[in-house]
Amino acid sequence: MKGIILAGGTGSRLWPITHATSKQLLPVWDKPMVFYPLTTLMLAGIRDILIITARGQMDAFVGLLGDGSQFGIRISYVEQPNPNGIAEALLIGREFLAGEPCALILGDNLFHGDNLGERLKIAAARPKGATVFVHAVRDPERYGVMAFDGQGVPLDIVEKPAHPPSNLAVTGLYFLDASAPDRVADLQPSARGELEITDLNRSYLDDGLLHVEMLGRGCAWLDTGTPASLLQAAQFVHSVEERQGLKIGSPEETAFRLGWIDGASLTRSAGFCANSEYGRYLGDMARMAARSAPDASNSETGRSFGLVAPTHIFFRSEQLKKEGRA
Repeated sequence: MKGIILAGGTGSRLWPITHATSKQLLPVWDKPMVFYPLTTLMLAGIRDILIITARGQMDAFVGLLGDGSQFGIRISYVEQPNPNGIAEALLIGREFLAGEPCALILGDNLFHGDNLGERLKIAAARPKGATVFVHAVRDPERYGVMAFDGQGVPLDIVEKPAHPPSNLAVTGLYFLDASAPDRVADLQPSARGELEITDLNRSYLDDGLLHVEMLGRGCAWLDTGTPASLLQAAQFVHSVEERQGLKIGSPEETAFRLGWIDGASLTRSAGFCANSEYGRYLGDMARMAARSAPDASNSETGRSFGLVAPTHIFFRSEQLKKEGRA
């Protein structure tokens, strides 16, 4: 399975912040926004990723992420000439996909939760159909909303309904089988002239091939497309990281825990940003892994992100001692 991050668009809801830069390069607390969807795809086990950028923005992404080798993955890039809908990403990326299934994620979506990686891997392993993730929201009229029958069977996806049939919004993460580009090619543009992702998902639903996974209270989903939501996402990341001493959305850590890079590579990445807290975090992780176990980067605990907490708690206590706070 391959991955696509849609990082195009004009970011008009964030103007004038996005007048001279891509929305997906803006900071969400201590990391560029694109780090979060990139890490989500990595947690699903995806190592071949295409980033679709807005026109004129590709060089900035290449400067930040390169070819992905520092994360143990391969990153390709292509520009989206004009924003013509989310589903258009499957046509733009058709050559890249080369007949393989894919996970498509929006570049301004942030996911975080316990055991999220395992749930993503299950979705990625489905050989046929599409999988979408839904999340309860307070204002479902702003989203595509899933409608269910009395037995919980999905019936329809309603785009920005005046009278929502549920409070379960479809998030910006879609696992799609190899038929997705052909399905998009058969779609008709909507009234606003776009190829709608809702129409693509509905085509799978009509064929009985749409799987719906619910993200419960233990998972967070944030859309960072407005000033208010961007601030809320930064506050959320800061709160969790400050409380736990663990980073959210670190591709270097994710690659290391999955065994895709070794301690030497992690140390090199830490060296590039050694003066920042982020760099010190990576450096502490590399040093602790070297002291504790030779296979720490490739253990089952690292793979599931289940047993990294004790190590990181030690990192955090060491840091607090250095700062005179413990």
